[in-house]
Amino acid sequence: MRLEPVIGLEIHVQLKTRTKMFCSCPNQEADSPNTNICPVCVGHPGVLPNTNSKAVHDAMVMSKALGATISECSKFDRKNYFYPDLPKGYQISQFDMPVGLGGKLEFRINEGKDDERTVRIGITRLHLEEDAAKLHHTGANKASLVDYNRSGTPLVEIVSEPDVRSPDEAKAFLQELRLIMRYLGVSDADMEKGNLRCDANISMREVPDDPANEEWAEQLNPKTEIKNLNSFKAVERALEHEIKRQTKLWLDKKAPAIESTRGWDDARGVTVEQRTKESASDYRYFPEPDLPQMDLIALQRDEPIMVPELPKARRQRFMEEYGLSRREAKTMCDQKELADYAERVFSELGAWINGEGEKPLTEDRAAKLVSGWLLTKLQGVMTEHKLDIRTLKITPENFAELLSMIHTNKVTGPNALVILTEMTMGGADPSQIMNEKNLGQMGDMDELRGVAKKAIKNNPKAVEDWKGGKESAIQFLVGQVMKATRGKAPPEEARRLLEEELGNLKV
Repeated sequence: MRLEPVIGLEIHVQLKTRTKMFCSCPNQEADSPNTNICPVCVGHPGVLPNTNSKAVHDAMVMSKALGATISECSKFDRKNYFYPDLPKGYQISQFDMPVGLGGKLEFRINEGKDDERTVRIGITRLHLEEDAAKLHHTGANKASLVDYNRSGTPLVEIVSEPDVRSPDEAKAFLQELRLIMRYLGVSDADMEKGNLRCDANISMREVPDDPANEEWAEQLNPKTEIKNLNSFKAVERALEHEIKRQTKLWLDKKAPAIESTRGWDDARGVTVEQRTKESASDYRYFPEPDLPQMDLIALQRDEPIMVPELPKARRQRFMEEYGLSRREAKTMCDQKELADYAERVFSELGAWINGEGEKPLTEDRAAKLVSGWLLTKLQGVMTEHKLDIRTLKITPENFAELLSMIHTNKVTGPNALVILTEMTMGGADPSQIMNEKNLGQMGDMDELRGVAKKAIKNNPKAVEDWKGGKESAIQFLVGQVMKATRGKAPPEEARRLLEEELGNLKV
Protein backbone atom coordinates (compact mmCIF):
# COMPACT_ATOMS: atom_id res chain seq x y z
CA MET A 1 0.00 0.00 0.00
CA ARG A 2 1.35 3.41 -1.01
CA LEU A 3 -0.20 6.36 0.85
CA GLU A 4 0.06 10.10 0.43
CA PRO A 5 -1.01 12.90 2.79
CA VAL A 6 -3.66 15.43 1.76
CA ILE A 7 -3.25 18.64 3.76
CA GLY A 8 -5.26 21.84 3.93
CA LEU A 9 -4.53 24.83 6.18
CA GLU A 10 -6.75 27.31 8.00
CA ILE A 11 -4.74 30.42 8.84
CA HIS A 12 -5.89 33.25 11.09
CA VAL A 13 -4.16 36.58 10.54
CA GLN A 14 -4.55 39.24 13.22
CA LEU A 15 -4.87 42.67 11.59
CA LYS A 16 -2.94 45.78 12.67
CA THR A 17 -5.92 48.13 12.82
CA ARG A 18 -6.09 50.96 15.35
CA THR A 19 -9.32 49.66 16.90
CA LYS A 20 -11.07 46.31 17.25
CA MET A 21 -13.37 44.70 14.70
CA PHE A 22 -16.74 45.87 16.01
CA CYS A 23 -15.99 48.50 18.66
CA SER A 24 -13.65 51.44 19.32
CA CYS A 25 -11.43 49.72 21.91
CA PRO A 26 -7.68 49.93 21.14
CA ASN A 27 -6.40 46.97 19.14
CA GLN A 28 -3.08 46.63 20.95
CA GLU A 29 -1.33 44.70 23.67
CA ALA A 30 -2.11 45.84 27.20
CA ASP A 31 0.03 45.73 30.32
CA SER A 32 -2.84 44.38 32.43
CA PRO A 33 -5.69 41.93 31.71
CA ASN A 34 -9.15 43.24 30.89
CA THR A 35 -8.19 46.88 30.32
CA ASN A 36 -8.80 47.35 26.57
CA ILE A 37 -12.42 46.26 26.78
CA CYS A 38 -15.94 47.69 26.57
CA PRO A 39 -19.53 46.34 26.73
CA VAL A 40 -19.41 45.46 23.01
CA CYS A 41 -16.31 43.25 23.04
CA VAL A 42 -17.29 41.49 26.28
CA GLY A 43 -20.77 40.69 25.00
CA HIS A 44 -23.07 42.68 27.26
CA PRO A 45 -26.78 42.37 26.36
CA GLY A 46 -28.23 45.05 24.09
CA VAL A 47 -24.97 46.43 22.68
CA LEU A 48 -24.61 47.08 18.95
CA PRO A 49 -21.48 46.24 16.92
CA ASN A 50 -20.12 48.62 14.28
CA THR A 51 -17.92 47.33 11.42
CA ASN A 52 -14.29 48.48 11.26
CA SER A 53 -13.93 49.81 7.68
CA LYS A 54 -10.11 49.59 7.80
CA ALA A 55 -10.34 45.86 8.54
CA VAL A 56 -12.67 45.37 5.57
CA HIS A 57 -10.25 47.30 3.33
CA ASP A 58 -7.28 45.24 4.57
CA ALA A 59 -9.18 42.01 3.86
CA MET A 60 -9.82 43.18 0.29
CA VAL A 61 -6.12 44.05 -0.14
CA MET A 62 -5.17 40.57 1.10
CA SER A 63 -7.69 38.99 -1.28
CA LYS A 64 -6.25 40.84 -4.26
CA ALA A 65 -2.66 40.00 -3.25
CA LEU A 66 -3.56 36.29 -3.16
CA GLY A 67 -5.33 36.41 -6.51
CA ALA A 68 -8.78 35.90 -4.97
CA THR A 69 -11.96 37.35 -6.44
CA ILE A 70 -13.36 40.09 -4.23
CA SER A 71 -17.08 39.56 -3.71
CA GLU A 72 -19.53 42.19 -4.90
CA CYS A 73 -21.41 41.98 -1.59
CA SER A 74 -20.35 40.52 1.73
CA LYS A 75 -22.06 40.04 5.06
CA PHE A 76 -21.41 38.87 8.61
CA ASP A 77 -22.97 35.84 10.28
CA ARG A 78 -23.28 34.48 13.78
CA LYS A 79 -21.33 31.28 14.38
CA ASN A 80 -22.90 29.74 17.47
CA TYR A 81 -20.92 27.67 19.93
CA PHE A 82 -20.12 27.79 23.63
CA TYR A 83 -16.63 28.20 25.01
CA PRO A 84 -15.44 30.17 28.07
CA ASP A 85 -13.41 32.62 25.94
CA LEU A 86 -16.45 33.53 23.81
CA PRO A 87 -18.43 36.05 25.89
CA LYS A 88 -21.49 36.29 23.63
CA GLY A 89 -21.92 32.56 23.11
CA TYR A 90 -21.38 33.15 19.39
CA GLN A 91 -18.66 34.59 17.15
CA ILE A 92 -19.34 37.19 14.48
CA SER A 93 -17.80 35.62 11.38
CA GLN A 94 -18.67 35.09 7.71
CA PHE A 95 -20.29 32.02 6.19
CA ASP A 96 -21.70 32.11 2.66
CA MET A 97 -20.65 35.62 1.55
CA PRO A 98 -16.95 36.03 2.44
CA VAL A 99 -14.76 38.92 1.31
CA GLY A 100 -12.70 36.85 -1.14
CA LEU A 101 -13.11 33.59 -3.05
CA GLY A 102 -10.52 31.55 -4.96
CA GLY A 103 -6.90 32.53 -5.52
CA LYS A 104 -3.55 30.80 -5.18
CA LEU A 105 -0.10 31.17 -3.68
CA GLU A 106 2.97 30.08 -5.64
CA PHE A 107 6.38 29.68 -4.02
CA ARG A 108 9.66 27.79 -4.34
CA ILE A 109 10.76 25.18 -1.84
CA ASN A 110 14.12 23.62 -0.94
CA GLU A 111 16.07 26.07 -3.09
CA GLY A 112 19.55 24.84 -3.94
CA LYS A 113 18.70 21.23 -3.03
CA ASP A 114 18.07 18.18 -5.23
CA ASP A 115 14.30 18.33 -4.60
CA GLU A 116 13.95 22.06 -5.34
CA ARG A 117 10.53 22.73 -6.84
CA THR A 118 7.78 25.28 -7.38
CA VAL A 119 4.59 24.67 -5.39
CA ARG A 120 1.14 26.14 -6.10
CA ILE A 121 -1.46 26.07 -3.33
CA GLY A 122 -5.03 27.07 -4.09
CA ILE A 123 -6.96 29.45 -1.81
CA THR A 124 -10.57 28.46 -1.12
CA ARG A 125 -11.77 31.61 0.64
CA LEU A 126 -10.80 34.56 2.75
CA HIS A 127 -13.17 35.97 5.35
CA LEU A 128 -13.32 38.39 8.29
CA GLU A 129 -14.22 37.58 11.87
CA GLU A 130 -13.55 38.64 15.45
CA ASP A 131 -11.04 36.94 17.74
CA ALA A 132 -12.02 35.29 21.00
CA ALA A 133 -10.70 36.15 24.45
CA LYS A 134 -7.66 34.40 25.89
CA LEU A 135 -7.69 31.75 28.60
CA HIS A 136 -4.91 31.51 31.17
CA HIS A 137 -4.76 28.10 32.85
CA THR A 138 -3.21 28.12 36.32
CA GLY A 139 -1.41 25.02 37.51
CA ALA A 140 -1.83 25.37 41.28
CA ASN A 141 -5.61 25.16 41.68
CA LYS A 142 -6.42 24.07 38.11
CA ALA A 143 -8.45 27.23 37.53
CA SER A 144 -8.79 29.09 34.23
CA LEU A 145 -8.80 32.88 34.02
CA VAL A 146 -10.16 34.90 31.09
CA ASP A 147 -8.49 37.99 29.64
CA TYR A 148 -10.88 39.82 27.28
CA ASN A 149 -8.26 42.21 25.86
CA ARG A 150 -7.99 40.06 22.72
CA SER A 151 -11.75 39.64 22.37
CA GLY A 152 -12.99 41.41 19.25
CA THR A 153 -9.57 41.75 17.59
CA PRO A 154 -9.98 41.75 13.77
CA LEU A 155 -9.02 38.46 12.14
CA VAL A 156 -8.84 37.35 8.54
CA GLU A 157 -9.16 33.61 8.07
CA ILE A 158 -7.50 32.20 4.95
CA VAL A 159 -8.57 28.67 4.01
CA SER A 160 -6.38 26.78 1.57
CA GLU A 161 -7.39 24.05 -0.84
CA PRO A 162 -6.21 20.55 0.17
CA ASP A 163 -3.23 20.96 -2.17
CA VAL A 164 -0.40 20.58 0.35
CA ARG A 165 1.39 17.25 0.08
CA SER A 166 4.10 17.35 2.74
CA PRO A 167 4.98 19.01 6.07
CA ASP A 168 7.79 21.02 4.47
CA GLU A 169 5.35 22.41 1.89
CA ALA A 170 3.01 23.46 4.70
CA LYS A 171 5.84 25.22 6.51
CA ALA A 172 7.04 27.01 3.36
CA PHE A 173 3.47 28.04 2.49
CA LEU A 174 3.02 29.66 5.91
CA GLN A 175 6.38 31.41 5.72
CA GLU A 176 5.58 32.89 2.31
CA LEU A 177 2.12 33.92 3.50
CA ARG A 178 3.63 35.62 6.55
CA LEU A 179 6.02 37.54 4.33
CA ILE A 180 3.18 38.71 2.08
CA MET A 181 1.21 39.97 5.09
CA ARG A 182 4.25 41.97 6.19
CA TYR A 183 4.78 43.40 2.71
CA LEU A 184 1.13 44.47 2.66
CA GLY A 185 1.53 46.05 6.10
CA VAL A 186 -1.73 44.53 7.36
CA SER A 187 -0.22 42.39 10.13
CA ASP A 188 3.02 41.66 11.96
CA ALA A 189 2.13 37.98 11.34
CA ASP A 190 4.29 36.81 14.26
CA MET A 191 3.29 33.26 15.24
CA GLU A 192 4.96 33.48 18.64
CA LYS A 193 2.81 36.50 19.53
CA GLY A 194 -0.36 34.99 18.09
CA ASN A 195 -0.59 37.43 15.15
CA LEU A 196 -0.57 34.39 12.85
CA ARG A 197 -2.22 31.15 13.91
CA CYS A 198 -2.73 27.94 12.01
CA ASP A 199 -4.90 24.83 12.16
CA ALA A 200 -3.89 21.97 9.87
CA ASN A 201 -6.30 19.45 8.34
CA ILE A 202 -4.81 16.18 7.20
CA SER A 203 -6.00 12.86 5.82
CA MET A 204 -4.29 10.03 3.97
CA ARG A 205 -5.28 8.34 0.74
CA GLU A 206 -4.04 5.34 -1.16
CA VAL A 207 -2.16 6.09 -4.37
CA PRO A 208 -3.37 3.87 -7.22
CA ASP A 209 -1.20 2.30 -9.89
CA ASP A 210 -2.46 4.99 -12.28
CA PRO A 211 -2.02 8.35 -10.48
CA ALA A 212 -3.46 10.16 -13.54
CA ASN A 213 -6.88 8.72 -12.71
CA GLU A 214 -9.10 11.81 -12.38
CA GLU A 215 -11.57 10.12 -10.04
CA TRP A 216 -8.79 9.29 -7.59
CA ALA A 217 -7.46 12.86 -7.74
CA GLU A 218 -10.76 14.12 -6.31
CA GLN A 219 -10.99 11.50 -3.54
CA LEU A 220 -10.83 12.93 0.00
CA ASN A 221 -11.08 10.85 3.15
CA PRO A 222 -12.23 11.99 6.63
CA LYS A 223 -9.79 14.60 7.86
CA THR A 224 -8.22 15.27 11.22
CA GLU A 225 -7.82 18.88 12.31
CA ILE A 226 -4.74 19.70 14.42
CA LYS A 227 -5.06 22.63 16.82
CA ASN A 228 -2.60 24.64 18.97
CA LEU A 229 0.10 25.11 16.31
CA ASN A 230 2.01 28.24 17.33
CA SER A 231 5.21 28.02 15.29
CA PHE A 232 6.36 26.92 11.84
CA LYS A 233 8.34 24.10 13.43
CA ALA A 234 5.26 22.96 15.36
CA VAL A 235 3.25 22.78 12.13
CA GLU A 236 5.95 20.67 10.50
CA ARG A 237 6.42 18.35 13.48
CA ALA A 238 2.69 17.89 14.09
CA LEU A 239 2.06 16.93 10.46
CA GLU A 240 5.02 14.53 10.45
CA HIS A 241 3.64 12.86 13.57
CA GLU A 242 0.10 12.70 12.21
CA ILE A 243 1.30 11.14 8.94
CA LYS A 244 3.01 8.36 10.91
CA ARG A 245 -0.01 7.89 13.18
CA GLN A 246 -2.55 7.73 10.36
CA THR A 247 -0.31 5.54 8.19
CA LYS A 248 -0.19 2.97 10.98
CA LEU A 249 -4.00 3.07 11.24
CA TRP A 250 -4.28 2.44 7.50
CA LEU A 251 -1.83 -0.46 7.65
CA ASP A 252 -3.83 -1.93 10.57
CA LYS A 253 -7.01 -1.52 8.46
CA LYS A 254 -8.37 1.04 10.93
CA ALA A 255 -8.29 4.16 8.71
CA PRO A 256 -10.13 7.15 10.29
CA ALA A 257 -13.84 6.91 9.44
CA ILE A 258 -15.02 10.22 10.91
CA GLU A 259 -13.61 13.73 11.05
CA SER A 260 -11.99 14.65 14.36
CA THR A 261 -10.02 17.36 16.12
CA ARG A 262 -6.73 16.76 17.89
CA GLY A 263 -4.49 19.09 19.88
CA TRP A 264 -0.72 19.32 19.46
CA ASP A 265 1.34 18.60 22.57
CA ASP A 266 4.66 20.21 21.66
CA ALA A 267 6.52 18.94 24.74
CA ARG A 268 5.65 15.31 24.03
CA GLY A 269 5.69 15.64 20.25
CA VAL A 270 2.29 13.99 19.79
CA THR A 271 -1.28 14.90 18.83
CA VAL A 272 -3.98 14.32 21.43
CA GLU A 273 -7.60 13.48 20.70
CA GLN A 274 -10.05 16.26 21.66
CA ARG A 275 -13.42 15.76 19.97
CA THR A 276 -15.19 14.89 16.77
CA LYS A 277 -15.03 17.76 14.30
CA GLU A 278 -18.03 20.07 13.96
CA SER A 279 -19.71 20.72 10.63
CA ALA A 280 -21.28 23.96 9.43
CA SER A 281 -24.72 22.80 10.62
CA ASP A 282 -23.38 22.36 14.16
CA TYR A 283 -22.63 26.08 14.32
CA ARG A 284 -26.20 27.06 13.29
CA TYR A 285 -25.01 29.98 11.14
CA PHE A 286 -27.48 32.78 10.50
CA PRO A 287 -26.99 36.37 9.27
CA GLU A 288 -25.82 38.87 11.90
CA PRO A 289 -28.98 40.99 12.38
CA ASP A 290 -27.14 44.06 13.73
CA LEU A 291 -24.80 44.50 10.73
CA PRO A 292 -25.96 45.33 7.19
CA GLN A 293 -24.54 43.75 4.04
CA MET A 294 -21.44 45.46 2.68
CA ASP A 295 -21.27 46.74 -0.91
CA LEU A 296 -17.60 45.96 -1.64
CA ILE A 297 -17.79 47.44 -5.16
CA ALA A 298 -18.83 50.80 -3.71
CA LEU A 299 -16.12 50.59 -1.06
CA GLN A 300 -13.50 50.06 -3.76
CA ARG A 301 -14.74 53.13 -5.63
CA ASP A 302 -14.27 55.18 -2.46
CA GLU A 303 -10.82 53.70 -1.75
CA PRO A 304 -9.25 51.72 -4.62
CA ILE A 305 -7.40 48.53 -3.68
CA MET A 306 -3.66 49.05 -4.19
CA VAL A 307 -1.27 46.12 -3.78
CA PRO A 308 2.47 46.87 -3.46
CA GLU A 309 5.22 44.81 -5.07
CA LEU A 310 5.08 41.39 -3.42
CA PRO A 311 8.03 39.19 -2.36
CA LYS A 312 8.01 36.89 -5.41
CA ALA A 313 8.08 39.80 -7.88
CA ARG A 314 10.70 41.65 -5.85
CA ARG A 315 13.03 38.65 -5.76
CA GLN A 316 12.79 38.35 -9.54
CA ARG A 317 13.43 42.07 -10.02
CA PHE A 318 16.46 41.99 -7.70
CA MET A 319 17.96 39.23 -9.84
CA GLU A 320 17.24 41.03 -13.12
CA GLU A 321 17.96 44.61 -12.06
CA TYR A 322 20.89 44.15 -9.68
CA GLY A 323 22.42 40.89 -10.92
CA LEU A 324 21.95 39.08 -7.61
CA SER A 325 21.82 35.31 -7.39
CA ARG A 326 18.50 33.67 -6.53
CA ARG A 327 19.75 32.90 -3.02
CA GLU A 328 20.97 36.46 -2.43
CA ALA A 329 17.71 37.95 -3.71
CA LYS A 330 15.69 35.62 -1.48
CA THR A 331 17.75 36.46 1.61
CA MET A 332 17.32 40.19 1.04
CA CYS A 333 13.63 40.07 0.17
CA ASP A 334 12.69 37.72 3.00
CA GLN A 335 12.93 40.78 5.25
CA LYS A 336 11.13 43.77 3.76
CA GLU A 337 13.15 46.36 5.72
CA LEU A 338 16.41 44.75 4.55
CA ALA A 339 15.23 44.78 0.93
CA ASP A 340 14.22 48.45 1.23
CA TYR A 341 17.66 49.25 2.66
CA ALA A 342 19.44 47.30 -0.10
CA GLU A 343 17.52 49.19 -2.81
CA ARG A 344 18.68 52.52 -1.43
CA VAL A 345 22.27 51.27 -1.08
CA PHE A 346 22.34 50.17 -4.73
CA SER A 347 21.02 53.57 -5.80
CA GLU A 348 23.45 55.53 -3.60
CA LEU A 349 26.42 53.35 -4.58
CA GLY A 350 25.99 54.19 -8.25
CA ALA A 351 25.78 57.90 -7.36
CA TRP A 352 28.98 57.77 -5.30
CA ILE A 353 31.02 55.99 -7.96
CA ASN A 354 29.69 58.02 -10.89
CA GLY A 355 30.05 61.25 -8.94
CA GLU A 356 33.74 60.66 -8.31
CA GLY A 357 34.40 59.46 -11.86
CA GLU A 358 36.83 56.82 -10.69
CA LYS A 359 37.10 53.06 -11.21
CA PRO A 360 34.12 51.82 -13.31
CA LEU A 361 31.48 49.89 -11.34
CA THR A 362 30.06 46.90 -13.21
CA GLU A 363 26.74 45.30 -12.28
CA ASP A 364 28.53 42.15 -11.17
CA ARG A 365 30.93 44.11 -8.95
CA ALA A 366 28.08 46.13 -7.40
CA ALA A 367 26.14 42.93 -6.67
CA LYS A 368 29.17 41.34 -4.97
CA LEU A 369 29.89 44.46 -2.92
CA VAL A 370 26.34 44.94 -1.67
CA SER A 371 25.54 41.26 -1.07
CA GLY A 372 28.90 40.50 0.54
CA TRP A 373 28.96 43.48 2.86
CA LEU A 374 25.25 43.74 3.56
CA LEU A 375 24.38 40.07 3.98
CA THR A 376 27.62 38.90 5.59
CA LYS A 377 29.70 41.66 7.16
CA LEU A 378 26.89 43.97 8.32
CA GLN A 379 24.70 41.08 9.47
CA GLY A 380 27.63 39.75 11.52
CA VAL A 381 28.23 43.11 13.19
CA MET A 382 24.52 43.57 13.92
CA THR A 383 24.29 40.07 15.41
CA GLU A 384 27.32 40.74 17.60
CA HIS A 385 25.79 43.96 18.95
CA LYS A 386 22.20 42.64 19.05
CA LEU A 387 20.86 45.11 16.49
CA ASP A 388 18.55 44.71 13.49
CA ILE A 389 18.03 46.64 10.28
CA ARG A 390 15.14 48.63 11.77
CA THR A 391 17.34 50.12 14.50
CA LEU A 392 20.52 50.47 12.44
CA LYS A 393 22.12 53.93 12.70
CA ILE A 394 24.03 53.63 9.41
CA THR A 395 22.21 55.44 6.61
CA PRO A 396 22.12 53.75 3.17
CA GLU A 397 24.11 56.74 1.85
CA ASN A 398 26.93 56.21 4.37
CA PHE A 399 26.93 52.45 3.75
CA ALA A 400 27.20 53.08 0.01
CA GLU A 401 30.05 55.54 0.63
CA LEU A 402 31.94 52.83 2.53
CA LEU A 403 31.42 50.39 -0.37
CA SER A 404 32.68 53.00 -2.83
CA MET A 405 35.81 53.47 -0.67
CA ILE A 406 36.41 49.71 -0.82
CA HIS A 407 35.78 49.61 -4.57
CA THR A 408 38.18 52.50 -5.29
CA ASN A 409 40.89 51.05 -3.00
CA LYS A 410 40.77 53.88 -0.48
CA VAL A 411 40.49 51.38 2.35
CA THR A 412 41.33 47.69 2.72
CA GLY A 413 38.76 45.04 3.58
CA PRO A 414 40.00 44.51 7.17
CA ASN A 415 40.00 48.24 7.93
CA ALA A 416 36.64 48.67 6.18
CA LEU A 417 35.26 46.18 8.72
CA VAL A 418 36.71 48.30 11.54
CA ILE A 419 35.04 51.37 10.04
CA LEU A 420 31.75 49.49 9.63
CA THR A 421 31.77 48.51 13.30
CA GLU A 422 32.37 52.13 14.31
CA MET A 423 29.55 53.26 12.02
CA THR A 424 27.21 50.70 13.53
CA MET A 425 27.79 52.04 17.02
CA GLY A 426 27.56 55.73 16.22
CA GLY A 427 26.33 56.23 12.66
CA ALA A 428 29.30 58.45 11.73
CA ASP A 429 30.47 59.17 8.19
CA PRO A 430 32.93 56.45 6.98
CA SER A 431 35.48 58.88 5.51
CA GLN A 432 35.52 60.78 8.79
CA ILE A 433 36.25 57.59 10.74
CA MET A 434 38.93 56.59 8.22
CA ASN A 435 40.71 59.95 8.56
CA GLU A 436 40.39 60.22 12.34
CA LYS A 437 41.75 56.70 12.93
CA ASN A 438 44.25 56.76 10.04
CA LEU A 439 42.74 53.68 8.40
CA GLY A 440 43.16 54.67 4.75
CA GLN A 441 44.79 52.20 2.38
CA MET A 442 48.57 52.39 2.04
CA GLY A 443 49.53 53.92 -1.30
CA ASP A 444 53.35 54.03 -1.12
CA MET A 445 54.52 50.77 -2.74
CA ASP A 446 58.17 51.40 -1.88
CA GLU A 447 57.22 51.64 1.80
CA LEU A 448 55.13 48.48 1.46
CA ARG A 449 58.07 46.63 -0.16
CA GLY A 450 60.18 47.58 2.85
CA VAL A 451 57.57 46.13 5.21
CA ALA A 452 57.50 42.93 3.10
CA LYS A 453 61.29 42.59 3.30
CA LYS A 454 61.14 43.05 7.07
CA ALA A 455 58.45 40.37 7.41
CA ILE A 456 60.65 37.94 5.46
CA LYS A 457 63.69 38.77 7.58
CA ASN A 458 61.82 38.37 10.89
CA ASN A 459 60.18 35.05 10.01
CA PRO A 460 62.88 32.65 8.75
CA LYS A 461 60.81 29.53 9.54
CA ALA A 462 57.97 30.73 7.28
CA VAL A 463 60.54 31.40 4.56
CA GLU A 464 61.97 27.88 4.90
CA ASP A 465 58.44 26.42 4.80
CA TRP A 466 57.76 28.35 1.61
CA LYS A 467 60.99 27.15 0.06
CA GLY A 468 59.92 23.59 0.97
CA GLY A 469 56.75 24.00 -1.07
CA LYS A 470 54.34 24.93 1.74
CA GLU A 471 52.11 27.47 0.01
CA SER A 472 50.25 28.40 3.21
CA ALA A 473 53.46 30.02 4.48
CA ILE A 474 52.96 32.96 2.12
CA GLN A 475 49.58 33.66 3.70
CA PHE A 476 51.24 33.81 7.12
CA LEU A 477 53.67 36.40 5.81
CA VAL A 478 50.82 38.44 4.30
CA GLY A 479 49.24 38.42 7.74
CA GLN A 480 52.49 39.78 9.24
CA VAL A 481 52.52 42.61 6.69
CA MET A 482 48.88 43.43 7.45
CA LYS A 483 49.65 43.44 11.16
CA ALA A 484 52.65 45.73 10.73
CA THR A 485 50.66 48.20 8.61
CA ARG A 486 47.57 48.06 10.89
CA GLY A 487 45.51 46.61 8.05
CA LYS A 488 46.33 49.47 5.67
CA ALA A 489 48.30 47.39 3.14
CA PRO A 490 46.36 46.10 0.11
CA PRO A 491 46.52 42.30 0.64
CA GLU A 492 46.91 41.51 -3.08
CA GLU A 493 49.86 43.93 -3.42
CA ALA A 494 51.41 42.64 -0.20
CA ARG A 495 51.29 39.09 -1.54
CA ARG A 496 52.71 40.13 -4.91
CA LEU A 497 55.66 41.96 -3.32
CA LEU A 498 56.33 39.09 -0.91
CA GLU A 499 56.41 36.61 -3.79
CA GLU A 500 58.83 38.87 -5.67
CA GLU A 501 61.17 39.16 -2.68
CA LEU A 502 60.97 35.44 -1.92
CA GLY A 503 61.72 34.71 -5.58
CA ASN A 504 64.83 36.87 -5.32
CA LEU A 505 65.96 34.74 -2.35
CA LYS A 506 65.69 31.56 -4.47
CA VAL A 507 67.91 33.13 -7.11
